Amino acid sequence: MSARGKIVVLSGSGLSAESGLPTFRDSAGLWNKYSWVELASPEGWARQPEVVLAFYNERRAKAWKAEPNAAHRAIARLETGYEVVVVTQNVDALHERAGSTNVLHVHGELAYARGTGRARKRYKIDDAPIELGQKCEEGTQLRPDIVWFGEETQHMEEAREHVATADKVLVVGTSLTVHPAAGLVDSARPDAERALVSLEMDEIPRGYEYLNGKATQRVPPLVTRWLEEQAS
Repeated sequence: MSARGKIVVLSGSGLSAESGLPTFRDSAGLWNKYSWVELASPEGWARQPEVVLAFYNERRAKAWKAEPNAAHRAIARLETGYEVVVVTQNVDALHERAGSTNVLHVHGELAYARGTGRARKRYKIDDAPIELGQKCEEGTQLRPDIVWFGEETQHMEEAREHVATADKVLVVGTSLTVHPAAGLVDSARPDAERALVSLEMDEIPRGYEYLNGKATQRVPPLVTRWLEEQAS
């Protein structure tokens, strides 16, 4: 464990929504003649790859037009006093663009494309679109490096270990309904300080202080307090 103290941040789509990015289901609403199965599953990709690429190209373009908000920037500021690991369900790069340096994307990243062959060769594309016929060096079609429905969530064991060794855990922008990522909150140590920031929650996990409100309003003061505690 770091002598500086360790904070793990678990973030979800509500955080990006405050930067103007629609959640997946809101985004899919713009494509309402398609079901999520057609837009975000291996089966949909096999049937209509051009539709899937168009959907994710649009999401990627919107993600790059968005700017990190005050909560993203505050989370990045925590690194001035703590070892910080961000575990996010979000597929945008707003945490990194705000300055966070250790981010685990459990649902993949819009900033990357990967091949569809066995090697799953991965390429940084940032805001560039992926075109049908665009192939990796193995000769397989590139696809978004996103975890689709029916695929295995990424980095879960590493994320669980980070939560289990954290002195503080901050959960922000998630209603804790998407599994298995939602189960990470239960890995926190009993003596860890735990806070949850959300506009609404059906159930508060045991041991978490609930800070009702927008992330942009609630996270910066919490970060300031934690940094002051560390400095004192």
